[in-house]
Order: sequence, then structure tokens, then C-alpha cells
Amino acid sequence: MKIMLKLSVLPVLFFFCFIASSFAQDNSIVGKWKTIDDKTGEPKSIVQIYEKDGKYFGQIKELFRKPGEDPDPVCDKCPDDDVRKNQPTKGMVIIKDITKRSNGYSGGTILDPKEGKIYTCKLWIKDGKLMVRGYIAFFFRTQTWHKVE
Repeated sequence: MKIMLKLSVLPVLFFFCFIASSFAQDNSIVGKWKTIDDKTGEPKSIVQIYEKDGKYFGQIKELFRKPGEDPDPVCDKCPDDDVRKNQPTKGMVIIKDITKRSNGYSGGTILDPKEGKIYTCKLWIKDGKLMVRGYIAFFFRTQTWHKVE
């Protein structure tokens, strides 16, 4: 009888361990991320994603510039009615008003400060990396960002 009781407890114990490990995985987008250009595959910046009043935002904290590139670029191609127009890229909030949904994070926008384009944005974690997709109508771009420790 004791053996049967012990054998019946083991599956329950394994089940709870599995559930606990599932919750232990970090699926939060909050933190610092190294952005990787989807066209060149090169690192471009470090973006800090943070939560404020139930929404998520992303601010450029660091830029990786090549020799000969402007070390302090501004968003000269941003829309004229955008407060970020002609503002320094470093320190700029490029992700705005993202909300957590059942299938990831969406509902806000992301700015490409180099091109001055604003996209509808969707974010999700895949294999420990942040997938960043920007949409304009039916067209989209997706970048893979890497967590910075």
C-alpha cells in the first residue's frame, strides 16, 4: 500500500515541477535589448524597454556607429508634426503605447529614426529573443533583438 501511495505521488510531483519551470521562464519584454538591423544583420543600438502605467515603451540608450557615421544623429526624416523631429536619436523613445495581449505585445507604434517611418508594432519572445515586427498596411519588417545581460 505504501509503495502504491508513493508511486501515485510521483506523477503529481513531476507535474508541479513542470508547471513551476514553465512559469520560471522569462517571457517579459522589459529590459535592455541589442537591436539587430534586419537588412544588414549588424547591431545598431541598445533599447531599454520599460513599463509605465500598464503600457510598454522603448528608449534608445546606446548607438553603435561605424567610423565616418555621425556619432550623434538626429531624426531629420521624422514627420513634421512629430515631437521627435530633429531630436537626437540617442535617448529617443521609439516604441510607444504597447500593451500586453494573450499572444504577445501590440497596440502601439515603433519609429525607425533613420527612415522617419512610424509602424504599428507587435512584440513577442521567441527562444529568448525579442521579435519586433513593424507594420504599414499589409507590409511588415521583422527584427530579432537580443537580451543584454
